[in-house]
Amino acid sequence: MHAYLPRALAFAILSTLATAADWPQFRGPGGTATSADKGTPVTWSGTSSIVWKTELPGAGTSSAIAVGPRIFLTAYSGWNVPGQPGGSQEELKREVLCLNRSNGKILWKADMPSKLPEQDRIRDGHGYASSTPACDGQRVYVFFGKSGVFALDLNGKVLWKADVGEGLNGWGSAASPVLHGNLLFINASVESESLIALDKNTGKEVWRARGIKESWNTPVVVATPAGKAELVVAIFGKVLGFDPEKGTQLWSCETKIPWYMVPSLVAEKGIVYCIGGRNGGGALAIKAGGRGDVEPLWRGRKGSNVSSPVLHEGHLYWASDSQPIVTCTNATTGEMIYEERLQRAEQFYPSPVLADGKLYYLTRAGQVFVVAAKPKFELLATNKFDERAVFNACPAIADSRLLIRSDRWLYCVGK
Repeated sequence: MHAYLPRALAFAILSTLATAADWPQFRGPGGTATSADKGTPVTWSGTSSIVWKTELPGAGTSSAIAVGPRIFLTAYSGWNVPGQPGGSQEELKREVLCLNRSNGKILWKADMPSKLPEQDRIRDGHGYASSTPACDGQRVYVFFGKSGVFALDLNGKVLWKADVGEGLNGWGSAASPVLHGNLLFINASVESESLIALDKNTGKEVWRARGIKESWNTPVVVATPAGKAELVVAIFGKVLGFDPEKGTQLWSCETKIPWYMVPSLVAEKGIVYCIGGRNGGGALAIKAGGRGDVEPLWRGRKGSNVSSPVLHEGHLYWASDSQPIVTCTNATTGEMIYEERLQRAEQFYPSPVLADGKLYYLTRAGQVFVVAAKPKFELLATNKFDERAVFNACPAIADSRLLIRSDRWLYCVGK
């Protein structure tokens, strides 16, 4: 593992501005899981096209983000770490990591306190660092469930902390922070059944909307057809639209998808797309900008329980969490274009990402299926990481490279 550099030296090394596009939050700019980068990799192996590989000091299922010359990531150690027996809740630490974007060296590690008691066990090994950071170029914002929301400067100094609730759940906490202007949005469904807006400069609560139940997805900010912004989140049975500045609920749309909602929404041209549900689930499209109870533009009978969708050139793409199947749907009509079974694919928890006309589907076993982003199925390549580890985090894209995190390593894949 790379040795840590002194924080002052780390800041000096990273003082220049990046020229490549950033990936500043969960699922990248706007939460679309889409990058404009060209020349992203198609094939790789343990000995080729691995630019660097960094062993991490802790486990986790959060994704990496890349802003300027830095990469930020969260991890945890000391308790319920996969493959590491022993430990105790008293030893549980959350960690915020900063890495050099060009070579993967760990520049600093900030240990964050854990508010106890925590979950004795998190189902499916999701662990205690599931929320992806967000960064505005001045601060990095992280969410650790009942332990709170933290803002750090780019040297790892904690600037403020905010509590958003004490609730726990057997699946743990998962939704990631979202920035909009001077606000930081937190889906604290697990902690307090609330959607909360914090002042990003101080951490003070600006507004709180209650009744956010059975919701593990990260909210998205959507531009309506009239050009106004709405904050949209999926909960048990409904998709809700809010005024992002005031927290007023503007509209609600019934999903007819049973139980909890994990996949994040995706939106384009004022249309919000939602998938979710166990045992096949469902899908729907909603026009933003409505008021009161609104009806969807269409409904579909299939979705995914975990993995979020990608929207590209009028089509929605996603992977099933329970079967080795990838799906393409017409975004205008909801018509299913294809369902294709991938040979020897394991379970999909990470959401796909898109770049350069290619969809990257990552399984929990470290397989990456590269599929052409078009309404006719074409498998371009199948790649596999050599390590025996669990890959629950979504890939990130930066500098025409993929940043892929397991519970042990962070990989940079590309030229």
